[in-house]
Amino acid sequence: MRKFLVVLDDSRECLNAMRFAAMRAAHTKGGVAVLSVIPPDEFNHWIGVGEVMREEARERIHAHFEVFAKWMRDKQNVDPELVIREGEPVPEIMAQVKEDPDIGVLVLGAGTGRKGPGPLVTQLTRNSGTLPIPITIVPGDLSKERLESIT
Repeated sequence: MRKFLVVLDDSRECLNAMRFAAMRAAHTKGGVAVLSVIPPDEFNHWIGVGEVMREEARERIHAHFEVFAKWMRDKQNVDPELVIREGEPVPEIMAQVKEDPDIGVLVLGAGTGRKGPGPLVTQLTRNSGTLPIPITIVPGDLSKERLESIT
């Protein structure tokens, strides 16, 4: 089964990327893998404090994921899987794509602010020639109705 890989982060555009991935998966009988990357700089503290912070980060990710997962299950009949990795976001995304042969499309949300589409979109489009799969970039300001019409 082909999976759509979508990145879960704290950006506003993440919502549209999640919606798009779930809708496409539902229409193509595919799956959704939700990847969240915990940056290593969050744990540059004493060992005990770092472990507590790591666990708290995982709990936040699980809670955030469950909101999207419930919507995907209830509205799109798609049961997403959660993958949590630690490291720098772009290398971890690239590693996940290479390690999971079922991933067929990387879905990213693009920011709409003056700062541009966001660091992940900028960095991954630079590397798109070396990825073994296509990237779909979903504009962050598309309405839910427009997303439904194009998926």
